[in-house]
Amino acid sequence: MLIQLKNITKEYDNSGMAVTKVLRGVSLNVEEGEFLAIMGPSGSGKSTLMHIIGFLDRATDGTYLFAGEDIKNFNDNELALIRNEKIGFVFQSFNLLARTTVLDNVILPLTYSKKKNHIELATEALKAVGLENRLNFLSNQISGGQKQRVAIARALVCDPKVIFADEPTGNLDSKSGATVMNILDRLHSEGRTVILVTHDRFVAEHAHRIITIKDGMIISDEENLNQRKSEIMEEDY
Repeated sequence: MLIQLKNITKEYDNSGMAVTKVLRGVSLNVEEGEFLAIMGPSGSGKSTLMHIIGFLDRATDGTYLFAGEDIKNFNDNELALIRNEKIGFVFQSFNLLARTTVLDNVILPLTYSKKKNHIELATEALKAVGLENRLNFLSNQISGGQKQRVAIARALVCDPKVIFADEPTGNLDSKSGATVMNILDRLHSEGRTVILVTHDRFVAEHAHRIITIKDGMIISDEENLNQRKSEIMEEDY
């Protein structure tokens, strides 16, 4: 099991005035190679859950095992190394450096890794998302859909085990959004674990398993039968 969460809670102390409970005893297992969607309305806790799973935040209480290891045993520097080597992030707002080339944006995570040949690795990642002809464009010279593909290339460049995508189509038109989801589908088919956070049911339908969160609790955890039927039809064909 790649990810195991047991009774995870997350609370925020608002300057001693009150405690806001965001996650309330979440338990969840994710196997390596899964494509999982986490759905829920705004304020449900879905992004907080992704931040905890992706080592961007720590739970208030509960147990989180990643590849069998309890993350409580890791300090912040060790967690940062795991994020760099094993986790890739794609965010709704792209988070690219302005007035910086597409290539340099993708190279950035490599500066904190032990990998060499940074230009070659970044170029290959951009080829994987169909942007090899935009290497020297500045990030503010390309479209929103292209920016998100750059963000995916940046997430891929360190060859992570898990890709986290938080509302990856939220700022895109339908055509660009479909392109991004097709790329995530392909990454999953190549063996990567993909964890997608979305409020859009159509986007969630790309996943093989859909979890719904409400008020900080998982209220449903279902296999996506439509996705499974589609795969069976493709196999038969």
